[in-house]
Formats: sequence, structure tokens, C-alpha cells
Amino acid sequence: MIRVEIFTFKSMRMRRKLESRKPFPRASRSSRLQSAGSVTQGGPHVLNASNSMRLRRTGISGLAIAITLICTIFASQARPAAAATAQVRLAVLKFGTVSWVLDVIKHHGLDRDLGFELIVTPYAGTLATKVALQAGAADIIVSDWLWVSRRRRSGTDLVFHPYSTAVGAIMVPATSTIRSLADLKGKAIGVAGGPLDKSWLILNAFAEEQTGLDLRKATQPVFGAPPLLAQKTEQGELDAVLNYWHYCARLEAKGMRRLIEVQTAARGLGASADIPMIGYVFTAAWAKANPALARAFLQATERANNLLMTSDAEWERLRPLMRVKSGATWRVLRDRYREGIPDAASANSERDVSRLFTILARIGGDKLVGSGTEVAPGTFWTGSQ
Repeated sequence: MIRVEIFTFKSMRMRRKLESRKPFPRASRSSRLQSAGSVTQGGPHVLNASNSMRLRRTGISGLAIAITLICTIFASQARPAAAATAQVRLAVLKFGTVSWVLDVIKHHGLDRDLGFELIVTPYAGTLATKVALQAGAADIIVSDWLWVSRRRRSGTDLVFHPYSTAVGAIMVPATSTIRSLADLKGKAIGVAGGPLDKSWLILNAFAEEQTGLDLRKATQPVFGAPPLLAQKTEQGELDAVLNYWHYCARLEAKGMRRLIEVQTAARGLGASADIPMIGYVFTAAWAKANPALARAFLQATERANNLLMTSDAEWERLRPLMRVKSGATWRVLRDRYREGIPDAASANSERDVSRLFTILARIGGDKLVGSGTEVAPGTFWTGSQ
């Protein structure tokens, strides 16, 4: 802040009084420079009374300087502020794999390059992220198209854009005698996600179609949290486990083998390509109000995935975030993630999703898909909603 002191002489009497004073002793050059208003110790530039008189002797008007300074201050305040950078707010699981691609975006400034700022808020569970989205505390979350379709049937204008085709698989120990779905009869199988988990129901539909076996009745399903089920399988307490893709990758790195993948079952049920089971979810209203922002975010994720597809060095940088100790686990997670990056066929798989939805509706009923026997219209974001 600049402080300006202006002294004017309102009467000749005051002038005579000042002029009658004895002149100040002549100061040294250094002291004159200091008294003339030099900035010292980083302080403000202050014009005092003696400076004002000295300026008057040299013909410079203190009033003119004051006016100039004031005009400068007001001019600087009148300049328009720089436009605030648009933000995209994501609510994600604290240790979810989507954090990897978001970290790449932030680390390389891909959001800034595309004119927005990515704000990531971690949450403890998927339910919390859904609440954040619906409460307006987040613009985007990661979820599946089943939930989006169900919410649209109930009147919420959510939309879905593919993020990954990586899904789970049934894992068995390397020495297991289980070689086919039929061999699961009578076996204890861990199932992550509960009785209405879409992967579990897809595998049930495929097993019934291929072998006539209803896994829900022919096996001993044990439902539980993914890390607990993985641990119980390693300890030999379960014969097999159907788990999320990254838990399967960790088990694979420890020597377990894949009996069947969920995408294999989906293809067996008529899908023409790998189906993106999870994706970015946001409201159609937000996308309509911010179409360029929505496209910029999706473009940033595409650039980040391109980097993850081609750069092993980038995966090395992500290693602490991946929370892996062994090189084998790191490599399997890297490779399985790359397999899950949607290609052109997977990104345009709405027809396959509709076919699969019909099967899931038949098996899971209203508790899984809500009302209706087909995907709710508008579930997949096309960029024009």
C-alpha cells in the first residue's frame, strides 16, 4: 500500500512562519538520498513534509504526483481480473484404480493444457461417491451402467461414458483340480459384491447356457469383501473366488490361475466385444451446461490412457500409488489395466450392453435393474444430450 502525505499552505502567514525557521544543516549526500524517500528494508515509499518542500524547490508539484499515484492505483484496480479456471470435481474411492489415470492427468498438467482444473476428492466407499454426485458435491464419479439405468428409470438424469472393460474372473489355485465351470459343483466359491453382483450373474447365465449348471444352487457361494475373500482363497479356505479385476491380478501374480473371465462369459452370451462395465458418470444437466468442459475432461483421460498404454516409465512413477511391493504384482496390474482400456469397438458397445441387460434383468429382476427390461434410453452419453 502506498501512503501519500500532501502538505498545502493555506495562508501567507504559515508560509512566513516556515520561512523564518533556520535552515537545516546541509546533510551528506547519503542522508539526502535517504530522506528523499528511498525505500529501505522493503518498506513503503513515503513522501514526508521535508520531501514535499524539496520537491517544490525543484518545480515538481507534490499534488500532481499524488494525483498521478492515485490515478495509477485506481487504474490497476479497474483492470479486469483474469478469468477463473473451470473446475471438474471428481469423487473417487480412496484407493481405487481410477486414481492412477487421474494422477497421470495432474502430474503432466493435461487438465491445464485443456483449459480446466481437475479436483479429486477421495471417499471411503462407492455409496459415498454416489451421494456426493447426487448432492452436487461432485461433478463426476465412477460407477456402472446398471446403476445409471436404474437411476434414470427413477427420474434422475445421470449418463454414462466408458472408462474400463477390466472386470473380474474366477481364480483358482495353481494346483487345483478345477478345470471348468462344471468342476465347480459342490465347491466353496467366494463372490465379491453380493448375490446381485453383475459379474456373478453373468457367469451364472453363461454356466447355465453352456452346461445347464446353476452356480447359485450347485456351488457353495460365500459373499464377502474383496480383500477378505482373496485372503481366504490364499489360505485354502475357499476352492475358488470371483473377485474384482485388480484383486485377481494380485492373486495371479502369486501363482493362481484364471478359470474363466467375466468378459469371456459375456462374449459367450452374445457380446461382440469387451463390454465397458464401469465408466464416468455425471448428470446430463451438467454436461449440457458445460459441454466443452465435459469433452475436455474425457480428452484428458484419453491422453492419460495413451501414456499408460505406451510408457513403462509412467507405471514406475505410479508404483507407490499402486501400493505394490513385488515386481510381479506391478507387472500384472500394469498389463491387466492396459487390457481394460476401451478400444473403438468397446466404446461403442451400447448394443451389446442392451443384450446383456436383458439377460441380467431376467436373472436379477427388479432388485438389480429396477423397472423395465431394457437399458433406460439416454444411459450412454453421446455428447448431444
